[in-house]
Amino acid sequence: MDMLVGYAASHQHPFNVGVHLLGIPTIMLGIFIAFSWLEIRIDGFGFNLAHVAALGLFLFYLTLDAVFAFVYLVVGMAVAVLATEIGKAPLPVSGGVAAATFFGGYALQFVGHAVEKSMPVLVRHPVQANLAAPFFTIVEICGLMGLREELFSEVQAQVAERRRLETTG
Repeated sequence: MDMLVGYAASHQHPFNVGVHLLGIPTIMLGIFIAFSWLEIRIDGFGFNLAHVAALGLFLFYLTLDAVFAFVYLVVGMAVAVLATEIGKAPLPVSGGVAAATFFGGYALQFVGHAVEKSMPVLVRHPVQANLAAPFFTIVEICGLMGLREELFSEVQAQVAERRRLETTG
């Protein structure tokens, strides 16, 4: 809950939320394209580091919330499959797409936070931000779809309380 409240507190502006919903999967795609270049073959079965990373994040997210973790698994594996297809292109093409999506996605994050007038978590906690961002994207999507409303109501109540304490304390 603390992680959700901390994330939600600096992601209240609809524009910032919107660019994160686009930018975070875009960053993932860029990273996963590069990861797809490292392929492993065992008895004719092939997988790559993008698949391993998507599965690893899923296992980590299971420790946070099973429902969100399984939604992430579908999205994360879809991004890994797309990245694998792009990664099959010649290196100048796939490398260019990887760089453009990675840096473009991050540029969107900074633009969103400039509009929000908040410091990106990436600046304060880069590892936490990169590990948690895909999870929070799934949480945002579920919230926009009206799923788990009780959770989102509680998060918004705690964000409001946190802001009230910051202004009075």
